[in-house]
Amino acid sequence: MMPSAERIKELAQQYFNRVQDIRHHLHQNPELSFKEAQTSAYIQKQLSEAGIPFTAGYVTTGIVALIEGRNPGRQTILLRADMDALPIDEKNNVPYKSLNRGVMHACGHDVHSACALGAAFILNELRNEWEGTVKIMFQPGEEVLPGGASLMINEGVLTNPKVDKAIALHVFPSMEAGRAGFKSGMYMASTDELYLTVMGKGGHAAMPQDYINPLIIASEILLEIDKRFMKPGALQNTEASNIPTVVAFGKIEGKGATNVIPDKVEIAGTFRTMNESWRASVHRQLHEIVHSISAKYKVSSELRVEKGYPFLVNDEQLTATCTDAAKAYLGEAQVEELPLRMTAEDFAFITQKVPSCFFRLGTGNKEKGIVSGVHTATFDIDESALETGMGLMAWLTLRAM
Repeated sequence: MMPSAERIKELAQQYFNRVQDIRHHLHQNPELSFKEAQTSAYIQKQLSEAGIPFTAGYVTTGIVALIEGRNPGRQTILLRADMDALPIDEKNNVPYKSLNRGVMHACGHDVHSACALGAAFILNELRNEWEGTVKIMFQPGEEVLPGGASLMINEGVLTNPKVDKAIALHVFPSMEAGRAGFKSGMYMASTDELYLTVMGKGGHAAMPQDYINPLIIASEILLEIDKRFMKPGALQNTEASNIPTVVAFGKIEGKGATNVIPDKVEIAGTFRTMNESWRASVHRQLHEIVHSISAKYKVSSELRVEKGYPFLVNDEQLTATCTDAAKAYLGEAQVEELPLRMTAEDFAFITQKVPSCFFRLGTGNKEKGIVSGVHTATFDIDESALETGMGLMAWLTLRAM
């Protein structure tokens, strides 16, 4: 007989102090993407102490733990947690503040890893009461391309045993602790990085006959891109009229002066959408815009598109199962339906391979002033969310079996 929600909650409460200590250690000792050596060693130690077998060394720091219940060949469910931190100097005044200056768990990956470990402890303790196999994937490098998930897939994380379903959570500071959110189908956008270099001809600003100003050319390119893709109504009556699209540039650098025209301008931006054929079409259109305007001014320009994560899609059947299970575990009023997001997540690589459910864990608490967003220097969580997260992750896994 499958363990009850009450039993899962009892174990989550039992493991809370241990998982909170784990989160504090991880938060105090953050490491940047693909440099998570000490984080990996610490997680391996926790798994060893719990008697949970694992294989380390995926993409150097990645870990895959394996918990077998009765009849382990019945099916395999993957739980995923990321481990990397961000290059941010923490401004919180808390006992577990980052000890690594300029590095901080500002996106909650310490929470993700702690919750996954907590879920592993619970599932391992109950392994004689459920059927199947659970893989727990601790991955490096979610924050930077090409994304640790894609690299671990390349190294076989979805095989041996073959993964049938996958589940992951992500902190959500705008949602109160004790709550969770789900979105069936398309949920998060693909993401590509755009790097544009416009070559002109530098010179003295007082002698316009002698130079070709790359700032003007770059501005025209940006305005045309904005007009084509971002102005209200720009995509009406096109193949993308119902496809969420963002093309935005956040950096422009022309190393001139008040009276110095530079030789070149460098620009960086992002492109996000939720359709692969449209994604390819926009890539072509961006190159055409850059080529056309550069040709008009008789200069050379280069647009480099670094293709990043694909769009994230939640399997409808699995997400419906998880949503209903979450309502049974938390209470129906504690579960929200989420809107589409134009942010990106490398768990998307997994959702493209196996039926998956990526959900949001409420971590905020307005009464306590815990309201800062992710990727900020004051991000923190209401730590009661750890108990909710580990228990819900374990419960969803069992209900998805």
